[in-house]
Amino acid sequence: MTSAAVRAPGSRPAGAVTLGLVGWLFFVEIVSGLLQGYYIPLVSPLARALRIDDAQFNWFEAAQLLVSSIALPVLAKLGDMIGHKRILLLSTALTAAASWWLIFAGDFTSFLVAWALQGFYVVWLPLEVAIIFSRARTSGVANATTRRATGLLVVALQLGAIIGALMGGRLLDAFGGATIPTLAIPAAAVSVVFVVVLFGVPRTVPEKADRTLDAGGFALLGLSLLLITSSLTFLRINGVGAWWVWALLAAGLLSFLPFGWFELRKKDPAIDLRVLRTPSMWPVQATAGLFGISVLGAQVPLSTFVATDPAAGYGFGLPASAVSNLIGAYLLSVITGAILFSFVARRTTPRLTLIGAALLVGIGYLMFVPFHGSIVNVVVNMIVAGLGSGALLAALPSAAAAAAPVGQTGIAAGLTNTTKTIGGTFSSAIFGVALASGTVSAVATAGSLSGYYTVWIVCGGTALVAAGLLVFVPKLAFSDPPLSSSSAATESS
Repeated sequence: MTSAAVRAPGSRPAGAVTLGLVGWLFFVEIVSGLLQGYYIPLVSPLARALRIDDAQFNWFEAAQLLVSSIALPVLAKLGDMIGHKRILLLSTALTAAASWWLIFAGDFTSFLVAWALQGFYVVWLPLEVAIIFSRARTSGVANATTRRATGLLVVALQLGAIIGALMGGRLLDAFGGATIPTLAIPAAAVSVVFVVVLFGVPRTVPEKADRTLDAGGFALLGLSLLLITSSLTFLRINGVGAWWVWALLAAGLLSFLPFGWFELRKKDPAIDLRVLRTPSMWPVQATAGLFGISVLGAQVPLSTFVATDPAAGYGFGLPASAVSNLIGAYLLSVITGAILFSFVARRTTPRLTLIGAALLVGIGYLMFVPFHGSIVNVVVNMIVAGLGSGALLAALPSAAAAAAPVGQTGIAAGLTNTTKTIGGTFSSAIFGVALASGTVSAVATAGSLSGYYTVWIVCGGTALVAAGLLVFVPKLAFSDPPLSSSSAATESS
Protein backbone atom coordinates (compact mmCIF):
# COMPACT_ATOMS: atom_id res chain seq x y z
CA MET A 1 0.00 0.00 0.00
CA THR A 2 1.54 3.24 -1.10
CA SER A 3 0.57 6.67 0.06
CA ALA A 4 -0.67 7.41 -3.45
CA ALA A 5 -3.00 4.46 -3.24
CA VAL A 6 -4.67 5.78 -0.16
CA ARG A 7 -4.79 9.53 -0.78
CA ALA A 8 -6.71 11.24 -3.51
CA PRO A 9 -5.19 14.33 -5.18
CA GLY A 10 -5.80 17.52 -3.31
CA SER A 11 -6.47 15.96 0.09
CA ARG A 12 -4.62 17.37 3.04
CA PRO A 13 -1.35 15.55 3.86
CA ALA A 14 -2.28 15.86 7.54
CA GLY A 15 -5.28 13.65 6.86
CA ALA A 16 -3.45 11.08 4.78
CA VAL A 17 -3.48 7.39 5.62
CA THR A 18 0.22 6.73 5.14
CA LEU A 19 2.32 3.60 5.19
CA GLY A 20 3.76 4.82 8.48
CA LEU A 21 0.36 5.00 10.16
CA VAL A 22 -0.72 1.58 8.89
CA GLY A 23 2.68 0.20 9.90
CA TRP A 24 2.37 1.40 13.50
CA LEU A 25 -1.17 0.04 13.75
CA PHE A 26 0.05 -3.23 12.18
CA PHE A 27 2.43 -3.57 15.13
CA VAL A 28 -0.40 -2.86 17.59
CA GLU A 29 -2.43 -5.71 16.10
CA ILE A 30 0.57 -8.05 16.17
CA VAL A 31 0.63 -7.57 19.93
CA SER A 32 -3.17 -7.90 20.14
CA GLY A 33 -2.88 -11.29 18.43
CA LEU A 34 0.03 -12.23 20.67
CA LEU A 35 -2.15 -11.64 23.73
CA GLN A 36 -4.80 -13.95 22.26
CA GLY A 37 -2.39 -16.77 21.43
CA TYR A 38 0.37 -16.52 24.02
CA TYR A 39 -1.51 -17.78 27.06
CA ILE A 40 -3.14 -20.82 25.40
CA PRO A 41 -0.23 -23.24 26.05
CA LEU A 42 0.23 -21.75 29.53
CA VAL A 43 -3.20 -22.66 30.92
CA SER A 44 -2.16 -25.81 32.76
CA PRO A 45 1.13 -24.38 34.17
CA LEU A 46 -0.67 -21.24 35.35
CA ALA A 47 -3.43 -23.32 36.93
CA ARG A 48 -0.82 -25.35 38.83
CA ALA A 49 0.92 -22.15 39.94
CA LEU A 50 -2.40 -20.83 41.29
CA ARG A 51 -3.22 -24.24 42.81
CA ILE A 52 -6.50 -24.58 40.90
CA ASP A 53 -7.91 -27.13 38.46
CA ASP A 54 -7.57 -26.56 34.72
CA ALA A 55 -11.36 -26.34 34.46
CA GLN A 56 -11.41 -23.39 36.87
CA PHE A 57 -9.41 -21.40 34.32
CA ASN A 58 -12.71 -21.01 32.46
CA TRP A 59 -13.69 -18.43 35.07
CA PHE A 60 -10.82 -16.21 33.94
CA GLU A 61 -11.99 -16.40 30.33
CA ALA A 62 -15.60 -15.71 31.36
CA ALA A 63 -14.59 -12.69 33.44
CA GLN A 64 -12.49 -11.20 30.65
CA LEU A 65 -15.30 -11.77 28.17
CA LEU A 66 -17.75 -10.02 30.46
CA VAL A 67 -15.52 -6.99 31.09
CA SER A 68 -14.57 -6.60 27.43
CA SER A 69 -18.14 -6.90 26.14
CA ILE A 70 -19.32 -4.16 28.51
CA ALA A 71 -16.28 -1.88 28.21
CA LEU A 72 -15.95 -2.02 24.41
CA PRO A 73 -19.02 0.06 23.42
CA VAL A 74 -18.29 2.61 26.15
CA LEU A 75 -14.68 3.09 25.08
CA ALA A 76 -15.60 3.14 21.38
CA LYS A 77 -18.17 5.86 22.06
CA LEU A 78 -15.66 7.85 24.09
CA GLY A 79 -13.28 7.59 21.15
CA ASP A 80 -15.89 9.23 18.92
CA MET A 81 -16.42 11.93 21.54
CA ILE A 82 -12.92 12.94 22.65
CA GLY A 83 -10.60 11.39 20.05
CA HIS A 84 -9.84 7.84 19.05
CA LYS A 85 -6.12 8.11 19.80
CA ARG A 86 -6.76 9.20 23.38
CA ILE A 87 -8.95 6.19 24.09
CA LEU A 88 -6.51 3.90 22.29
CA LEU A 89 -3.82 5.17 24.66
CA LEU A 90 -6.11 4.75 27.67
CA SER A 91 -7.10 1.19 26.78
CA THR A 92 -3.45 0.31 26.11
CA ALA A 93 -2.40 1.71 29.48
CA LEU A 94 -5.11 -0.30 31.25
CA THR A 95 -4.14 -3.46 29.36
CA ALA A 96 -0.46 -2.95 30.18
CA ALA A 97 -1.21 -2.39 33.87
CA ALA A 98 -3.32 -5.55 34.00
CA SER A 99 -0.63 -7.54 32.14
CA TRP A 100 2.02 -6.50 34.66
CA TRP A 101 -0.38 -7.25 37.51
CA LEU A 102 -0.76 -10.83 36.22
CA ILE A 103 2.93 -11.44 36.87
CA PHE A 104 2.58 -10.89 40.61
CA ALA A 105 -1.01 -12.07 41.10
CA GLY A 106 -0.41 -15.11 43.26
CA ASP A 107 -3.97 -16.02 44.21
CA PHE A 108 -7.17 -16.83 42.37
CA THR A 109 -9.02 -13.57 43.06
CA SER A 110 -6.26 -11.13 42.11
CA PHE A 111 -5.41 -13.14 39.00
CA LEU A 112 -9.11 -13.16 38.06
CA VAL A 113 -9.35 -9.36 38.34
CA ALA A 114 -6.11 -8.77 36.43
CA TRP A 115 -7.06 -11.22 33.69
CA ALA A 116 -10.48 -9.59 33.32
CA LEU A 117 -9.01 -6.08 33.05
CA GLN A 118 -6.59 -7.25 30.39
CA GLY A 119 -9.63 -7.57 28.12
CA PHE A 120 -9.54 -3.84 27.35
CA TYR A 121 -7.40 -4.67 24.31
CA VAL A 122 -10.54 -5.74 22.41
CA VAL A 123 -11.26 -2.08 21.60
CA TRP A 124 -7.96 -1.61 19.76
CA LEU A 125 -9.10 -2.80 16.32
CA PRO A 126 -12.38 -0.80 16.25
CA LEU A 127 -10.50 2.34 17.30
CA GLU A 128 -7.84 1.73 14.64
CA VAL A 129 -10.53 1.32 11.96
CA ALA A 130 -12.11 4.57 13.14
CA ILE A 131 -8.75 6.38 13.00
CA ILE A 132 -8.11 5.19 9.45
CA PHE A 133 -11.61 5.97 8.22
CA SER A 134 -11.68 9.41 9.86
CA ARG A 135 -8.34 10.42 8.33
CA ALA A 136 -9.36 9.11 4.89
CA ARG A 137 -12.83 10.66 4.95
CA THR A 138 -11.85 13.67 2.78
CA SER A 139 -9.90 11.59 0.25
CA GLY A 140 -12.85 10.37 -1.80
CA VAL A 141 -11.70 6.75 -1.37
CA ALA A 142 -12.24 6.37 2.38
CA ASN A 143 -14.12 3.08 2.11
CA ALA A 144 -11.57 1.41 -0.16
CA THR A 145 -8.71 2.72 1.96
CA THR A 146 -10.30 1.42 5.15
CA ARG A 147 -10.98 -2.00 3.59
CA ARG A 148 -7.36 -2.44 2.50
CA ALA A 149 -5.91 -1.20 5.78
CA THR A 150 -8.29 -3.29 7.89
CA GLY A 151 -7.35 -6.37 5.87
CA LEU A 152 -3.70 -5.76 6.75
CA LEU A 153 -4.58 -5.26 10.41
CA VAL A 154 -6.45 -8.59 10.48
CA VAL A 155 -3.38 -10.22 8.91
CA ALA A 156 -1.30 -8.74 11.74
CA LEU A 157 -3.81 -10.01 14.30
CA GLN A 158 -3.63 -13.57 12.98
CA LEU A 159 0.16 -13.48 12.65
CA GLY A 160 0.38 -12.28 16.23
CA ALA A 161 -1.84 -15.14 17.38
CA ILE A 162 0.42 -17.64 15.62
CA ILE A 163 3.54 -16.04 17.08
CA GLY A 164 2.00 -16.00 20.55
CA ALA A 165 0.93 -19.63 20.43
CA LEU A 166 4.41 -20.67 19.30
CA MET A 167 6.21 -18.49 21.85
CA GLY A 168 4.24 -19.13 25.04
CA GLY A 169 5.11 -22.75 25.72
CA ARG A 170 8.66 -22.47 24.34
CA LEU A 171 9.52 -19.49 26.52
CA LEU A 172 8.10 -21.21 29.59
CA ASP A 173 10.44 -24.15 28.90
CA ALA A 174 13.35 -21.78 28.23
CA PHE A 175 12.76 -20.11 31.60
CA GLY A 176 12.72 -23.48 33.35
CA GLY A 177 9.00 -23.36 34.08
CA ALA A 178 9.19 -19.97 35.82
CA THR A 179 5.96 -18.08 35.22
CA ILE A 180 7.17 -14.59 36.22
CA PRO A 181 9.62 -14.03 33.33
CA THR A 182 7.25 -15.86 30.97
CA LEU A 183 4.37 -13.52 31.80
CA ALA A 184 6.66 -10.48 31.58
CA ILE A 185 6.98 -10.90 27.79
CA PRO A 186 3.39 -9.93 26.83
CA ALA A 187 3.38 -7.23 29.52
CA ALA A 188 6.51 -5.69 27.99
CA ALA A 189 5.01 -5.97 24.49
CA VAL A 190 1.87 -4.07 25.52
CA SER A 191 4.05 -1.41 27.15
CA VAL A 192 5.85 -0.95 23.83
CA VAL A 193 2.45 -0.58 22.14
CA PHE A 194 1.72 2.40 24.39
CA VAL A 195 4.92 4.09 23.23
CA VAL A 196 4.15 3.26 19.60
CA VAL A 197 0.65 4.75 19.81
CA LEU A 198 1.88 7.79 21.72
CA PHE A 199 4.57 8.76 19.20
CA GLY A 200 3.56 6.95 15.99
CA VAL A 201 -0.20 7.46 15.69
CA PRO A 202 -1.34 10.99 14.83
CA ARG A 203 -3.79 12.83 17.06
CA THR A 204 -7.40 12.51 16.03
CA VAL A 205 -9.94 15.29 16.41
CA PRO A 206 -13.57 14.50 17.32
CA GLU A 207 -15.75 14.84 14.23
CA LYS A 208 -18.66 16.38 16.16
CA ALA A 209 -18.59 18.89 18.97
CA ASP A 210 -20.74 19.18 22.09
CA ARG A 211 -21.05 15.45 22.68
CA THR A 212 -22.28 13.96 25.97
CA LEU A 213 -21.84 10.46 27.32
CA ASP A 214 -25.17 8.72 27.73
CA ALA A 215 -24.38 7.17 31.12
CA GLY A 216 -27.93 5.92 31.65
CA GLY A 217 -28.00 4.24 28.25
CA PHE A 218 -24.66 2.54 28.80
CA ALA A 219 -25.78 1.41 32.26
CA LEU A 220 -28.85 -0.27 30.75
CA LEU A 221 -26.76 -1.76 27.95
CA GLY A 222 -24.20 -3.02 30.45
CA LEU A 223 -26.95 -4.63 32.53
CA SER A 224 -28.33 -6.41 29.45
CA LEU A 225 -24.89 -7.66 28.41
CA LEU A 226 -24.11 -8.70 31.99
CA LEU A 227 -27.28 -10.78 32.24
CA ILE A 228 -26.85 -12.38 28.80
CA THR A 229 -23.15 -13.23 29.04
CA SER A 230 -23.54 -14.46 32.63
CA SER A 231 -26.48 -16.69 31.71
CA LEU A 232 -24.56 -18.22 28.81
CA THR A 233 -21.53 -18.83 31.03
CA PHE A 234 -23.70 -20.55 33.65
CA LEU A 235 -25.41 -22.54 30.89
CA ARG A 236 -22.05 -23.99 29.94
CA ILE A 237 -21.30 -24.82 33.57
CA ASN A 238 -24.71 -25.98 34.84
CA GLY A 239 -26.24 -27.40 31.65
CA VAL A 240 -29.64 -26.93 30.07
CA GLY A 241 -31.49 -28.39 33.07
CA ALA A 242 -30.97 -25.34 35.29
CA TRP A 243 -34.19 -23.33 34.87
CA TRP A 244 -32.77 -20.23 36.50
CA VAL A 245 -30.14 -19.98 33.75
CA TRP A 246 -32.89 -19.63 31.15
CA ALA A 247 -34.68 -17.12 33.36
CA LEU A 248 -31.49 -15.08 33.54
CA LEU A 249 -31.14 -15.20 29.75
CA ALA A 250 -34.78 -14.13 29.28
CA ALA A 251 -34.27 -11.24 31.68
CA GLY A 252 -31.23 -10.12 29.69
CA LEU A 253 -33.13 -10.20 26.40
CA LEU A 254 -36.18 -8.43 27.85
CA SER A 255 -33.98 -5.72 29.34
CA PHE A 256 -33.29 -4.49 25.80
CA LEU A 257 -36.88 -3.19 25.71
CA PRO A 258 -36.38 -0.44 28.32
CA PHE A 259 -32.95 0.21 26.81
CA GLY A 260 -34.54 0.82 23.39
CA TRP A 261 -37.29 3.00 24.87
CA PHE A 262 -34.70 5.08 26.72
CA GLU A 263 -32.31 5.44 23.76
CA LEU A 264 -34.96 6.57 21.28
CA ARG A 265 -35.65 9.56 23.52
CA LYS A 266 -32.03 10.69 23.79
CA LYS A 267 -30.52 13.39 21.61
CA ASP A 268 -27.05 11.79 21.76
CA PRO A 269 -27.72 8.13 22.69
CA ALA A 270 -25.20 5.50 23.69
CA ILE A 271 -26.29 3.44 20.67
CA ASP A 272 -28.15 5.28 17.93
CA LEU A 273 -30.90 2.77 17.19
CA ARG A 274 -32.11 4.82 14.23
CA VAL A 275 -28.73 4.31 12.56
CA LEU A 276 -28.63 0.70 13.70
CA ARG A 277 -31.87 -0.13 11.87
CA THR A 278 -30.81 1.33 8.49
CA PRO A 279 -30.48 -1.16 5.60
CA SER A 280 -26.71 -0.65 5.44
CA MET A 281 -26.13 -1.24 9.15
CA TRP A 282 -28.42 -3.86 10.68
CA PRO A 283 -27.43 -6.72 8.33
CA VAL A 284 -23.76 -6.03 9.11
CA GLN A 285 -24.29 -6.13 12.87
CA ALA A 286 -26.52 -9.22 12.59
CA THR A 287 -23.87 -10.91 10.45
CA ALA A 288 -21.21 -10.12 13.06
CA GLY A 289 -23.29 -11.86 15.74
CA LEU A 290 -23.97 -14.90 13.57
CA PHE A 291 -20.33 -15.01 12.45
CA GLY A 292 -19.18 -15.01 16.06
CA ILE A 293 -20.88 -18.39 16.49
CA SER A 294 -18.38 -20.06 14.17
CA VAL A 295 -15.25 -17.93 14.40
CA LEU A 296 -15.20 -17.93 18.22
CA GLY A 297 -17.12 -21.08 19.04
CA ALA A 298 -15.99 -23.74 16.57
CA GLN A 299 -12.21 -23.77 16.92
CA VAL A 300 -12.03 -25.79 20.14
CA PRO A 301 -14.50 -28.45 18.88
CA LEU A 302 -12.50 -28.78 15.66
CA SER A 303 -9.30 -29.29 17.66
CA THR A 304 -10.85 -31.90 19.94
CA PHE A 305 -12.45 -33.70 16.97
CA VAL A 306 -9.17 -34.39 15.19
CA ALA A 307 -7.40 -35.23 18.47
CA THR A 308 -10.00 -37.82 19.57
CA ASP A 309 -8.92 -41.46 19.63
CA PRO A 310 -10.48 -43.31 16.64
CA ALA A 311 -11.76 -45.88 19.14
CA ALA A 312 -14.54 -43.37 19.79
CA GLY A 313 -15.86 -44.03 16.30
CA TYR A 314 -14.49 -40.81 14.81
CA GLY A 315 -11.40 -38.63 15.03
CA PHE A 316 -7.78 -39.32 14.14
CA GLY A 317 -5.92 -39.35 17.45
CA LEU A 318 -3.58 -36.58 16.33
CA PRO A 319 -0.91 -35.38 18.79
CA ALA A 320 -0.82 -31.75 19.89
CA SER A 321 1.88 -30.87 17.33
CA ALA A 322 -0.25 -32.16 14.44
CA VAL A 323 -3.32 -30.34 15.76
CA SER A 324 -1.23 -27.15 15.85
CA ASN A 325 -0.31 -27.69 12.21
CA LEU A 326 -4.00 -27.99 11.28
CA ILE A 327 -4.84 -24.83 13.19
CA GLY A 328 -1.91 -23.15 11.44
CA ALA A 329 -3.34 -24.12 8.04
CA TYR A 330 -6.67 -22.65 9.09
CA LEU A 331 -5.07 -19.40 10.25
CA LEU A 332 -3.13 -19.11 6.99
CA SER A 333 -6.40 -19.40 5.09
CA VAL A 334 -7.88 -16.69 7.35
CA ILE A 335 -4.92 -14.45 6.51
CA THR A 336 -5.40 -15.15 2.80
CA GLY A 337 -9.11 -14.29 3.03
CA ALA A 338 -8.35 -11.03 4.81
CA ILE A 339 -5.84 -10.03 2.12
CA LEU A 340 -8.10 -11.00 -0.79
CA PHE A 341 -11.22 -9.22 0.48
CA SER A 342 -10.30 -5.71 -0.64
CA PHE A 343 -9.11 -6.92 -4.07
CA VAL A 344 -12.30 -8.88 -4.72
CA ALA A 345 -14.48 -6.02 -3.44
CA ARG A 346 -12.74 -3.61 -5.81
CA ARG A 347 -13.55 -5.84 -8.80
CA THR A 348 -17.16 -6.58 -7.76
CA THR A 349 -18.82 -4.69 -4.91
CA PRO A 350 -18.27 -4.83 -1.13
CA ARG A 351 -21.83 -6.14 -0.69
CA LEU A 352 -21.33 -9.08 -3.06
CA THR A 353 -17.97 -9.87 -1.48
CA LEU A 354 -19.54 -9.92 1.99
CA ILE A 355 -22.24 -12.29 0.77
CA GLY A 356 -19.64 -14.52 -0.88
CA ALA A 357 -17.52 -14.60 2.28
CA ALA A 358 -20.51 -15.64 4.42
CA LEU A 359 -21.36 -18.35 1.87
CA LEU A 360 -17.80 -19.69 2.05
CA VAL A 361 -18.05 -19.96 5.85
CA GLY A 362 -21.39 -21.75 5.57
CA ILE A 363 -20.25 -24.14 2.85
CA GLY A 364 -17.00 -24.91 4.68
CA TYR A 365 -18.73 -25.98 7.90
CA LEU A 366 -21.59 -27.82 6.21
CA MET A 367 -19.01 -29.82 4.22
CA PHE A 368 -18.02 -31.39 7.55
CA VAL A 369 -21.38 -33.17 7.76
CA PRO A 370 -20.73 -35.59 4.86
CA PHE A 371 -16.96 -35.19 4.64
CA HIS A 372 -15.09 -35.70 7.92
CA GLY A 373 -13.60 -39.16 7.50
CA SER A 374 -10.06 -38.16 6.52
CA ILE A 375 -7.47 -35.52 7.34
CA VAL A 376 -7.71 -34.24 3.77
CA ASN A 377 -11.46 -33.69 4.22
CA VAL A 378 -10.91 -31.74 7.42
CA VAL A 379 -8.14 -29.57 5.96
CA VAL A 380 -10.16 -28.69 2.84
CA ASN A 381 -13.23 -27.83 4.93
CA MET A 382 -11.21 -25.66 7.29
CA ILE A 383 -9.51 -23.81 4.45
CA VAL A 384 -12.83 -23.03 2.74
CA ALA A 385 -14.32 -21.76 6.02
CA GLY A 386 -11.09 -19.92 6.83
CA LEU A 387 -11.07 -17.97 3.57
CA GLY A 388 -14.58 -16.69 4.27
CA SER A 389 -13.77 -16.02 7.93
CA GLY A 390 -10.72 -13.92 7.07
CA ALA A 391 -12.73 -11.84 4.63
CA LEU A 392 -15.47 -11.24 7.20
CA LEU A 393 -12.98 -10.33 9.93
CA ALA A 394 -11.62 -7.61 7.66
CA ALA A 395 -14.93 -6.59 6.14
CA LEU A 396 -17.31 -6.20 9.05
CA PRO A 397 -15.68 -3.37 11.04
CA SER A 398 -14.80 -1.43 7.88
CA ALA A 399 -18.34 -1.90 6.50
CA ALA A 400 -19.85 -0.69 9.77
CA ALA A 401 -17.58 2.37 9.75
CA ALA A 402 -18.58 3.11 6.15
CA ALA A 403 -22.28 2.87 7.01
CA ALA A 404 -22.01 5.07 10.11
CA PRO A 405 -22.71 8.82 10.08
CA VAL A 406 -20.05 11.35 11.00
CA GLY A 407 -19.05 11.02 14.65
CA GLN A 408 -20.14 7.39 15.06
CA THR A 409 -17.44 5.39 13.27
CA GLY A 410 -15.85 4.09 16.46
CA ILE A 411 -19.04 2.87 18.10
CA ALA A 412 -20.26 1.32 14.82
CA ALA A 413 -17.03 -0.62 14.32
CA GLY A 414 -16.97 -1.54 18.01
CA LEU A 415 -20.48 -2.98 17.92
CA THR A 416 -19.37 -5.57 15.38
CA ASN A 417 -16.94 -6.87 18.00
CA THR A 418 -19.61 -6.78 20.73
CA THR A 419 -22.19 -8.71 18.70
CA LYS A 420 -19.49 -11.14 17.53
CA THR A 421 -18.50 -11.77 21.14
CA ILE A 422 -22.11 -12.41 22.15
CA GLY A 423 -22.43 -14.89 19.29
CA GLY A 424 -19.25 -16.62 20.39
CA THR A 425 -20.42 -16.79 24.01
CA PHE A 426 -23.72 -18.30 22.90
CA SER A 427 -22.05 -20.92 20.71
CA SER A 428 -19.44 -21.94 23.28
CA ALA A 429 -22.22 -22.60 25.78
CA ILE A 430 -24.45 -24.48 23.33
CA PHE A 431 -21.60 -26.47 21.80
CA GLY A 432 -20.29 -27.45 25.22
CA VAL A 433 -23.69 -28.84 26.16
CA ALA A 434 -24.10 -30.56 22.77
CA LEU A 435 -20.74 -32.31 22.94
CA ALA A 436 -21.41 -33.51 26.47
CA SER A 437 -24.78 -35.04 25.54
CA GLY A 438 -25.83 -37.81 23.17
CA THR A 439 -24.52 -41.35 22.88
CA VAL A 440 -21.78 -42.25 25.34
CA SER A 441 -18.52 -42.81 23.50
CA ALA A 442 -16.20 -45.77 23.91
CA VAL A 443 -13.60 -43.20 24.93
CA ALA A 444 -14.68 -41.70 28.24
CA THR A 445 -13.26 -38.24 27.63
CA ALA A 446 -14.56 -37.85 24.06
CA GLY A 447 -17.60 -35.81 23.10
CA SER A 448 -20.49 -37.35 21.21
CA LEU A 449 -20.41 -37.46 17.40
CA SER A 450 -23.95 -36.10 17.36
CA GLY A 451 -22.60 -33.08 19.23
CA TYR A 452 -20.07 -32.45 16.48
CA TYR A 453 -22.83 -32.67 13.89
CA THR A 454 -24.65 -30.00 15.91
CA VAL A 455 -21.55 -27.77 15.83
CA TRP A 456 -21.11 -28.07 12.08
CA ILE A 457 -24.78 -27.61 11.22
CA VAL A 458 -25.21 -24.60 13.52
CA CYS A 459 -22.03 -22.91 12.24
CA GLY A 460 -22.88 -23.58 8.60
CA GLY A 461 -26.55 -22.72 8.96
CA THR A 462 -26.00 -19.41 10.74
CA ALA A 463 -23.43 -18.38 8.12
CA LEU A 464 -25.96 -19.05 5.36
CA VAL A 465 -28.55 -17.03 7.26
CA ALA A 466 -26.03 -14.17 7.45
CA ALA A 467 -25.50 -14.38 3.68
CA GLY A 468 -29.27 -14.12 3.23
CA LEU A 469 -29.47 -11.08 5.50
CA LEU A 470 -26.71 -9.33 3.58
CA VAL A 471 -28.87 -9.50 0.45
CA PHE A 472 -30.97 -6.72 2.04
CA VAL A 473 -27.98 -4.35 2.00
CA PRO A 474 -28.26 -1.72 -0.77
CA LYS A 475 -26.30 -2.77 -3.85
CA LEU A 476 -23.70 0.01 -3.68
CA ALA A 477 -23.40 0.20 0.11
CA PHE A 478 -19.86 0.65 1.48
CA SER A 479 -18.64 1.73 -2.00
CA ASP A 480 -16.89 5.03 -2.57
CA PRO A 481 -18.49 7.58 -4.95
CA PRO A 482 -17.16 7.46 -8.52
CA LEU A 483 -13.76 9.10 -8.87
CA SER A 484 -12.73 11.58 -11.52
CA SER A 485 -10.42 10.23 -14.21
CA SER A 486 -7.34 11.68 -12.51
CA SER A 487 -8.37 10.31 -9.12
CA ALA A 488 -9.09 6.93 -10.63
CA ALA A 489 -5.62 6.84 -12.11
CA THR A 490 -4.11 7.63 -8.73
CA GLU A 491 -6.28 5.04 -7.00
CA SER A 492 -5.17 2.30 -9.36
CA SER A 493 -1.49 3.21 -9.23
